Amino acid sequence: MREGWYIWETSNLIAKDTLEIGDGYRAKNSEMGIDGLPFARAGNINNGFHFDSADVLASHSVQKAGNKISIPGDVVFTSKGTIGRFAFVKPSTPQFVYSPQLCYWRVKDATIVDPLYLYYWMQGPYFFSLVHKVKSLTTMADYVSLSDQRKMHIIAPSIHEQKKIAGILSAYDDLIENNTRRIAILEEMARMLYQEWFVNFRFPGHENVNMVESPLGMIPEGWDVVKLGDVCSITMGQSPSSQFYNVEGDGLPFHQGVTDFGKLFPSDRVYCTYDGRVAHPGDILFSVRAPVGRINIANKKIVIGRGISAICSKSGHQRFMFQLLKDKFQEEDIIGNGSIFKAVTKEEINGVELIYPNEEMIIAFEDSVISLLLDVENLLKRNANLRYTRDLLLPRLISGEIDVSSWVEDSPVEEVVDKGEELAMAAVGAQVEPMRPIDTKSLTWHSLWDQ
Repeated sequence: MREGWYIWETSNLIAKDTLEIGDGYRAKNSEMGIDGLPFARAGNINNGFHFDSADVLASHSVQKAGNKISIPGDVVFTSKGTIGRFAFVKPSTPQFVYSPQLCYWRVKDATIVDPLYLYYWMQGPYFFSLVHKVKSLTTMADYVSLSDQRKMHIIAPSIHEQKKIAGILSAYDDLIENNTRRIAILEEMARMLYQEWFVNFRFPGHENVNMVESPLGMIPEGWDVVKLGDVCSITMGQSPSSQFYNVEGDGLPFHQGVTDFGKLFPSDRVYCTYDGRVAHPGDILFSVRAPVGRINIANKKIVIGRGISAICSKSGHQRFMFQLLKDKFQEEDIIGNGSIFKAVTKEEINGVELIYPNEEMIIAFEDSVISLLLDVENLLKRNANLRYTRDLLLPRLISGEIDVSSWVEDSPVEEVVDKGEELAMAAVGAQVEPMRPIDTKSLTWHSLWDQ
């Protein structure tokens, strides 16, 4: 350990009122309601907070939760079942109540421990080794008790260097967050244009087009109702024997279902040395087992298992078909006439009825959205590069392997990212794909501490 770094027992920090480690409120079903605070469980913690589907602790019960209500600066840790998800409570994070699946580490004296440094330190290999030791002591489901957490320790440099380390790593997360916002805006623009043209039928020149009857209701004259199998080639996945699977990267990436689906492209974790059924770059990946209808795009040749089908437009209009399917399957597990499916066959997919416009309208739409979709793809790639570099830097920064004493605090984000790439490449002796120049004029920078 480098000179000037310290090891603090969490028990001592708690005794000195520097740190509080707590768990969640054990709510009764009768305490749930409609108005109140989100009751956060492990499922609501995944690369941030997601409260859309969270239960709500009723207003009249919130006061019973006491200090088990979030405060900005809390580091959230999933400690039961799904171990090792983290989130940081920002001032902009909606206030919520912790469930027993979560623990919080709350810094009470930020002159000793920087909350954001603590958030990143807990994601490092040393903390995970501590967690692994204690969770392996029980034969029950994975669980890290409060008593065990209060016997752990924290490794940290001076508060000044803690802030520098947190600032370096948060620069990456800030940029990822801003890019993610831009992606959401671009995707919404493409979705709204599709809705306007092909759902509301307010496409360019619609005033001069008659509406005619069809099996799916009134549609513009010259459009048709087709089955998905009429306009697309569909390949149903088939799972090879597990003897062909590996995680070392041998063969082609293998995707059995939606586990590794991303925002647009899947991430590769398992590989297969037997080709079997494959999807080609640009194919639409469509889940055929619960959740039915989740969609990604293959960005390379992959082997597909029985939970996925690959869909390719026979006329080459993949961008239009992607938007059409995203609109058609907005609600997962609903297909065709609105019936709920937990799995679908090739015949059922082939038979899905679609309102299909004329060729001229499809081309006009694709020309209108191509720049939006390319921007989305580029931003997703940029985020992947940022995460890769951040994940290379994190263990080296929080261990002191990379000296930050010469770093200037509050440097512009782009300077931090550029320097971080240089350090990451030097640390691993490998080439990290260079980042494209960042147009700061087109971005609104948001610190993790922004309101």
